[in-house]
Amino acid sequence: MIPEFIDTWQMSEPGKLTKARIPMPALQAGDVVVEIKGCGVCHTDLSYFYMGVPTVQKPPLSLGHEISGVAIGGEASMIGKEVIIPAVLPCGECDLCKAGRGNRCLAQKMPGNSMGIYGGFSSHIVVQAKFLCVVGNRKDIPLEHLAVVADAVTTPYQAAIRAKLGSGDLVVVVGAAGGVGSFMVQVAKGMGARLVVGIDVNAEKLQKMEDFGADATLNPRGLSTKELKEKFKAIAKEAGVSSNTGWKIFECTGTKPGQETALSLLSFVGMLVVVGYGTDETSYMLSKLMAFDAEIIGTWGCTPDKYPAVLEMCLDGRIQLEPFVETRPMSQIEKVFNEAHHGKLKRRVILTPDFN
Repeated sequence: MIPEFIDTWQMSEPGKLTKARIPMPALQAGDVVVEIKGCGVCHTDLSYFYMGVPTVQKPPLSLGHEISGVAIGGEASMIGKEVIIPAVLPCGECDLCKAGRGNRCLAQKMPGNSMGIYGGFSSHIVVQAKFLCVVGNRKDIPLEHLAVVADAVTTPYQAAIRAKLGSGDLVVVVGAAGGVGSFMVQVAKGMGARLVVGIDVNAEKLQKMEDFGADATLNPRGLSTKELKEKFKAIAKEAGVSSNTGWKIFECTGTKPGQETALSLLSFVGMLVVVGYGTDETSYMLSKLMAFDAEIIGTWGCTPDKYPAVLEMCLDGRIQLEPFVETRPMSQIEKVFNEAHHGKLKRRVILTPDFN
């Protein structure tokens, strides 16, 4: 049965959450009603809520874009299937989509931002069937845990594709212990990187990454740029590789210090991929790119067609979810937002609906 209403937590204005009941939208051809089982709390949600980053749909709206659930209505062929809803839904018709760059489609929709008032911190959501990633046999992985595939895992995968990452590559992940960086490390190793160096200021969480794909780790806290580079050189020397040639660097923090660290390590025929979002400005002498014959590129989201490959990496163990996530009732959303905003969370929280 398709419910008449959707229970939800709306951002009534930046900094304020309100429990609400909103109408179920009228279904169009190809629509699927998904009963939400889990929705991850992302830094992007916090940016909308605390930092005044504007949403396309003005408040009130429901935030949340990392969603997994079960199709319960609409397109008949989908009913009963467990699904992941991509965080970025391209139009599929524009020049960018046809060129294979649909992740940056200018007409794209994103739950919790530009799909009207609808988002993942809710009981249900309506999405076009063509975008959904069907889960199938998820083995012993809880469906709610797979919610983070919709951004925290697929965004690093898209970044790796942009970097043409492959077997034998040398990789640095700045912010390796963070919500996205921890999966960037695993994606890089899972795609065949020869050496993955994780950099982060959180010593406890960084050490943990040595069990999940980081061949070496480096904490830059208290180090000058020169000292940091010397420690990096020592890591490269021990591994028998060059410290200044061909490294692919993924900046996942979105912070000025993180960006400065990444830029300091960019060298000959290297590449810096900007993955993390932040509002700070960072200065850099662009002529270094010419001298190094290096690249700086951005990456955004992930196209729905890549989701099955990412899901397979989670199912076959190349990417571990369970050690990096935890579930809490959605009624704790205000508390979770506050803890996330103040850096008190040890794992990425997935909120599970408990409106009844």
